[in-house]
Amino acid sequence: MDKKKFSIKDIPGWAVMLGIFGILYLTGLHTEAIGQVQRILLATGIKNADVPETLQNPDATAVVDAAAVANTEMAGAGFQMVDLQGKQVAFESLRGKVVFLNIWATWCPPCIAEMPNIQKLYDKVGSDKIAFVMLSVDEGGMEKVKKFIDKKDYTFPVYMPASQFPQEFYSNAIPTTFIISPQGKIVAKQEGMADYNTPEVVEFLQGMVKK
Repeated sequence: MDKKKFSIKDIPGWAVMLGIFGILYLTGLHTEAIGQVQRILLATGIKNADVPETLQNPDATAVVDAAAVANTEMAGAGFQMVDLQGKQVAFESLRGKVVFLNIWATWCPPCIAEMPNIQKLYDKVGSDKIAFVMLSVDEGGMEKVKKFIDKKDYTFPVYMPASQFPQEFYSNAIPTTFIISPQGKIVAKQEGMADYNTPEVVEFLQGMVKK
């Protein structure tokens, strides 16, 4: 009786997929692979960032009493960050600017998926009046974050926490993104990945800038 020759076709599909994922996991590439799949999802447009009513009329938030603004406390007041060059930065130093704050980590596939579009948004609107804070919560140290950013050629400003994390920035998920007005108030919060490189978000960020 002839023995049946073994063929790769005899391997169940689930076993092949498990083997591929195992290789990706062992090589540390699984995060990138999942991120790429989720990036395709973003490209469909079904995960565009929400634009709540407060964002649809940015001029309404721009007209405020100057004295009242001076007496309000900025979200994240007292919070200290450190940039990838090791310079410590007070979050409160960004007061008077529109702040796009994104909390992320290198091990987070949804974070990786949305970053290219955040870079495109930064290229469009990043300025001395619209500050980007890409806040990494990695525990592996700054070198890991720097290596990731350098590999991707991202140019938006990246920071890491240098003091206790502010309660108002806590979230049940990462990535989480906040938009903070020049008056220091959180006007939008989005948990989970989204595409921020949209005309609605661009218009809102630019509209909040003090005339």
